[in-house]
Amino acid sequence: MSAPNTKQIKLDEAEMQKAFEVIGDVQNEIDRLNEQASEEILQVEQKYNKLRQPNYKKRSDLISKIPSFWISVFLNHPQLSSYLDQNDENILQYLKRVDVEEHDDIKSGYRIKFTFDTNPYFENDVIVKEFSVTESSETTCKSTTLRWKNETKNGQSASSSKKSDGESRKRAHDTENNNNEHGAFMTWFTDTTGEAGNDEFGEVIKDDIFVNPLQYYLAATTNDEEEGSGGENDEDDDLEEKDDEQE
Repeated sequence: MSAPNTKQIKLDEAEMQKAFEVIGDVQNEIDRLNEQASEEILQVEQKYNKLRQPNYKKRSDLISKIPSFWISVFLNHPQLSSYLDQNDENILQYLKRVDVEEHDDIKSGYRIKFTFDTNPYFENDVIVKEFSVTESSETTCKSTTLRWKNETKNGQSASSSKKSDGESRKRAHDTENNNNEHGAFMTWFTDTTGEAGNDEFGEVIKDDIFVNPLQYYLAATTNDEEEGSGGENDEDDDLEEKDDEQE
């Protein structure tokens, strides 16, 4: 069989320049349509973001009545749990509400509001961290100034405060490298320089945890139940072995 003819017709310089101009025009039309699509998608997101707000509020009101809900969620999240240490657990056990509020146009930023019960660490009931995107696409952030209580009292409270259910969980994070006595969470919250993974920590809360926190809370409960059921099976096996020995 003869080989297929792969000879290409060569364009002269003028024809090639004309082809480039046409390709450029087509690409401009594609870019225009993409930009139009982005604007329409943004309008839809803005519409449904407003429609979701009553449901978010209802959900937050219900969650705030469940003890240790948010600390369980944070400790069971595969990313955040690796950052948190015992100092974080001591503080986050008082966290009762997390609310994410996107800016009206969505694209210019968002804020995360944390509501705490009265605690021995700081006086604020509500603390907020806000991220803003500038016209040059740079991200800046600011956070509520924390009114820390007596530092000596904080040290005493850290050792005598009620320990959370997740205290016994292992941490991948090396606490010896944590130079902030208040833990990684507060280090992230108070940092406004962008040097402590501000975007990543905030994005995980906004785009993953806040979207469906219940899945992480229930996952923790499921794991506890499985561990408990495993213990019961072990006891049954022990009893069966004893019966066999007696026979």
